[in-house]
Amino acid sequence: MQTHFDFSGQSVLVTGASSGIGRTTVIHLRAAGARVVAAARNEQALQTLADETGCEPLVLDVSDPAQIADALKNLDAFDGLVNCSGTTALDKAIDFTAADFDQLMAVNARGAALVAQQIARAMIAAAKKGSIVNVSSQAALVGIEDHLAYCASKSALDAITRVLCLELGPHGIRVNSVNPTVTLTPMAVKAWSEPAKRDPALKAIPLGRFVEPDEVAAPILFLLSDAAAMISGIVMPVDGGFTAR
Repeated sequence: MQTHFDFSGQSVLVTGASSGIGRTTVIHLRAAGARVVAAARNEQALQTLADETGCEPLVLDVSDPAQIADALKNLDAFDGLVNCSGTTALDKAIDFTAADFDQLMAVNARGAALVAQQIARAMIAAAKKGSIVNVSSQAALVGIEDHLAYCASKSALDAITRVLCLELGPHGIRVNSVNPTVTLTPMAVKAWSEPAKRDPALKAIPLGRFVEPDEVAAPILFLLSDAAAMISGIVMPVDGGFTAR
């Protein structure tokens, strides 16, 4: 089955757009007719994406509040936002550092909240209804070894989703999270290539496989679209059943 969306005449900001789920989401949104501003730190990767898709690149480090305020203050109101910027650091609970913890919270939680704040202010000022999708993780829903800081940051992001849903709903702005399992970006393919690490993870997923970036982008587009007009405040696992256990 082919799923088709029409975002003609709509504009969407995608953060974390230079690679992985963010990059794939930009490609799908552009194919569906949306104007897309693609934000990330990697200027060269953004320019390559812009050459391929016609998106508008925006160099942005979401861990820097001043950059967020400066980069977004003069942009027109968007119809949608995809908060896809993310980072990770893996350590045992007895080994993680304060610096790593703070960096994960700054990018995965605070950065998403500040970007959503700026975008929502502009939408409200323009009386524009719309949709915000936060790209979270299955790590927000279950404990995963070596992921203390990451789990905490993504759980915080889901909490941010719920509060934004309550406060922005009266303005016609929907806010949801998608929570994928291991997503087969080139980096993840390499990271999960060892059978000793890969096989137990796959065994915990009832569908028996990891998720492809396209399979995360499609639910994101659904939540951005009018097909999800009465869906707000949800956490949507895209995990092949992992969190059903």
